[in-house]
Amino acid sequence: MSCRNNFPRRGVAGYVSALLVCAYSGSCGAAENGAFASAWNGDGRSAVRLIAGSKTSQSDGFRRAGVEIRLRPGWHTYWRYPGDAGVPPQFDFGQSTNTAAVNVLWPAPHRIPEHGLFAIGYMGDIILPLLVRPEHPDRAIKVHLKLDYAVCENICVPAQGTAELELPDGVSEWDAALAAAETLVPKKRALRQGEPTAVQSVRRNANRSQVIVEIAGPPDAKLDLFAEGPTGQWAFPLPKLIGTTSAGVQRFAFDLEGAPPGASYDGALIRLTIAGEHPIEVSTPIE
Repeated sequence: MSCRNNFPRRGVAGYVSALLVCAYSGSCGAAENGAFASAWNGDGRSAVRLIAGSKTSQSDGFRRAGVEIRLRPGWHTYWRYPGDAGVPPQFDFGQSTNTAAVNVLWPAPHRIPEHGLFAIGYMGDIILPLLVRPEHPDRAIKVHLKLDYAVCENICVPAQGTAELELPDGVSEWDAALAAAETLVPKKRALRQGEPTAVQSVRRNANRSQVIVEIAGPPDAKLDLFAEGPTGQWAFPLPKLIGTTSAGVQRFAFDLEGAPPGASYDGALIRLTIAGEHPIEVSTPIE
């Protein structure tokens, strides 16, 4: 179902303020979720909790965890770049202990129609994987989350969730779910790199008003493309599929608009996310 939203992307600042001021929180009544999951926090439309993976001897120094968001059927929430309308989730891990960094990983999103516009986000339950790097690996790690987000059906409402979880030792029942969520996170690739999906070219059209992106993928692959600017102040339009070559390369285009005042498109670094069975992410300057 679509979401009626009176706060378009181009004027998002006021909605962000409303989200922070008006956000609600509540208890879903969940009792014990086991040592590797916090209680749910939310209401009948949505709820959030933290889950943790097993403690391993992986050399990267990170503990695996995740933010699980539960959505009522027909409702959706937003990606880090929400598209034509909406606001991205805001994560606050500031009250965590023994955490040098908490990195949020984003599974590839979907485009969601909203009354003639398109949002970018998720429908149904979703796990956003976390990589938690401790300051002292031999001490206890406690992750404290405050999440400001929005959920939409026919209307959009602000929401707030809080959760706290001490990452325990031992074997977690959430390892498989976290591993599955990480497979949905786009793999970072260079231009013209990767199998079976690769961005073959990124160029401007003849009058330099559009960016044309050509993507190679498996035959009959259902791909989608999302474009982000160098910072969150950029707001590119959603790319459109404009054709497929005889070799099966899909061609997308988006207008060069949405840069903040005073910014130049020449040489600007853009981030391209290709959603599909084999999602990838490519960062490249605009030629």
